[in-house]
Amino acid sequence: MNTSRPKKAVVLLSGGLDSATALAVARDEGFDCHALSIDYGQRHAAELAAARRVAAHLGVSEHLVVPIDLTAIGGSALTDTAIDVPEAPTEGIPVTYVPARNTLFLSLALGWAEVLGAHDIFVGVNAVDYSGYPDCRPEYIEAFERLANLATREGVEGEGFRIRAPLIDLRKEEIIRLGTRLGVDYGLTVSCYQADAEGRACGRCDSCRLRAEGFRRAGVPDPTRYR
Repeated sequence: MNTSRPKKAVVLLSGGLDSATALAVARDEGFDCHALSIDYGQRHAAELAAARRVAAHLGVSEHLVVPIDLTAIGGSALTDTAIDVPEAPTEGIPVTYVPARNTLFLSLALGWAEVLGAHDIFVGVNAVDYSGYPDCRPEYIEAFERLANLATREGVEGEGFRIRAPLIDLRKEEIIRLGTRLGVDYGLTVSCYQADAEGRACGRCDSCRLRAEGFRRAGVPDPTRYR
């Protein structure tokens, strides 16, 4: 009888559509999933409640929520209420970009993975249907993996780490079809940049537009609750 335990993975879980799908992919690959969510002072705090729902629905072994107050440095419409969330397409990197967010989040995931003995870190970044954030590109993920294996004891003396971005080359409708096949309940997720306290979406921000178009193209009923 095979008594070996499944390999552990840390999965960054925001509570949005993409991260929920990344968690489902990790689970489908047989990983013992440990979900990590960050309470960084985001204006759309309803996503943390969504992350808890998704973690429970997909059956993670552990769900850790770490607080980091990024409102102290601001610089983003998601961490500074004085900056409006844009409701029309903009040129360049939008004001919803949070400075160094994925670097901070992946660093925390890396530290927890080293403690857990996990060698795989899953993140739901996407470089096709996304808002133009520089820390969602393949070259960024590759660079962070190199850093992870240079900067840790496990990277120097052990098996090392793999930064897994299974959605990075998929269009939004492909992500939705994948997640639907893997049993993701997208009605539990919150993607809106300015969702209200009940998790209802505005229907106007960049994230809402990408999400709605993804469901339309996928031919899947959109379960998003709008206010």
